[in-house]
Amino acid sequence: MDRRGFLRFGAAASALLGTGSGLPAAAAAENALVQPFHLNYAPHLGLFETLAGSDPVAQIAFMAEQGFTAFEDNGMRGRSEAEQTRIADALRDHGMRMGVFVAHSIGWSEPTLTSGEPGPKQQFLDEIRASVEVAQRVGATWMTVVPGVRHPRLAEGYQTAHLVETLREAAAILEPHDLVMVLEPLNTLRDHPGQFLTHSPQAYQICRAVDSPACKILFDCYHQQITEGNLLPNLDAAWDEIAYLQVADHPGRYEPTTGEIHYRNVFAHLYAKGYDGIIGMEHGVSGDGAAGERAVIEAYRTVDAG
Repeated sequence: MDRRGFLRFGAAASALLGTGSGLPAAAAAENALVQPFHLNYAPHLGLFETLAGSDPVAQIAFMAEQGFTAFEDNGMRGRSEAEQTRIADALRDHGMRMGVFVAHSIGWSEPTLTSGEPGPKQQFLDEIRASVEVAQRVGATWMTVVPGVRHPRLAEGYQTAHLVETLREAAAILEPHDLVMVLEPLNTLRDHPGQFLTHSPQAYQICRAVDSPACKILFDCYHQQITEGNLLPNLDAAWDEIAYLQVADHPGRYEPTTGEIHYRNVFAHLYAKGYDGIIGMEHGVSGDGAAGERAVIEAYRTVDAG
């Protein structure tokens, strides 16, 4: 039986059905079947820690048992090589795809890639080179890049030019390895004041200027709902440069169905467009404990489009 047809799951799935024994998922006997999702939603570590336990490998096994076919980990670059290898082996064992990790140190308060200064630029390029090794070790294709905050004394055009120049050099590092940095516009109204990259048309313009298959857009529906709304038209307009998506509802930054975004329509739109990439679940859990984590899975069952 193909895992994309039906997948087995144990104690956590029993709990989802209201018949769980309370044992860790890895310790339970297989006793039910679950159909995988129509789209490649990617949970992160900690999202199901109550149900699956603290061990990353056990959490990945639990995700696979629930029908999730992908995984992402912003902090992968900071993990030991042994832990990276262990996670990669678990993903391989469960037939799951590796999503994004953050490729570099992000400037949350000081201008970095927008400044044109040689120090931050060199640090970024060195970290991109190091991230190539991480990506190869964990089987990743995409890595997140955030340019950092605006420079207070440079016009936007100069900042854009500095950023494009640096990204072209980074793309030259990534292209031979078929790796892709995905630029993530962030909202400044709620979470990240002062960030330079904020809008999808801005990211689109930068990617077109870099002109490399190694530089694309990470379209995070949560950030773009806050910044610009108009999600489906903006997805369509930027589509040729979008390589990765992330989701969370707003307000709250929790699972779909907890806020104002009509995720069933968003996912139906992506499904109709034939999107077979990864959709990162970059959000928290609105409820408490095991019940809250089960509600996350149920929310994705509710909005999954087929």
